Amino acid sequence: LQSTMDRPKVKFAVSCSSNMNRSMEAHSFLLKRGFDIESYGSGNQVKLPGPAVDKPNCYEFGTSYDFIYNDLKRKDNQFYTQNGLLNMLDRNRRIKEAPQRFQLEKEEFDVILALEERVYDQIIEDLHTREQDSGQGVHVVNIDIQDNHEEATIGAWLVCDICAKLEAAEDLDQEIDEILTEFETKNPKRNILHTICFY
Repeated sequence: LQSTMDRPKVKFAVSCSSNMNRSMEAHSFLLKRGFDIESYGSGNQVKLPGPAVDKPNCYEFGTSYDFIYNDLKRKDNQFYTQNGLLNMLDRNRRIKEAPQRFQLEKEEFDVILALEERVYDQIIEDLHTREQDSGQGVHVVNIDIQDNHEEATIGAWLVCDICAKLEAAEDLDQEIDEILTEFETKNPKRNILHTICFY
């Protein structure tokens, strides 16, 4: 057991489209369990459900959760309380200041978990078009989680399960494929994708 304690922690990042629901649920969950975790969105804007399907609430990345919370509360307190958005934003603002866009961040990670295939593609595209700097490898993994509160909760458990197994690996680069294959066998409905990019 001693050797596990001596190893540096695996640096994880988790990303959904808006850094609001799925990635923040996983961020909160992993943070409580002591993982080294950051969360991001990979979309162009932060989008939240609005009064109608064609009227989402859109914000720029970097707009504080606090501001968005108060903005929605002012717009329609009852509606945004009922659909769970205010509760979600309240949780988010206790974890960090504002949603962050993956493409604007320079931090390097060992493993990036994307929570839908489109996000996975956006992250890979970004890593491929960046100036390569350190040559450090990063595992980009996709696991499909639908964007609703219930799925986000289930998703956080699944992400935590993967992260715990990856953290426990003696040699992450050698064992990751086996860990993901085993995970996919147990969770056949989740679309698992994996690629290696370089910083």
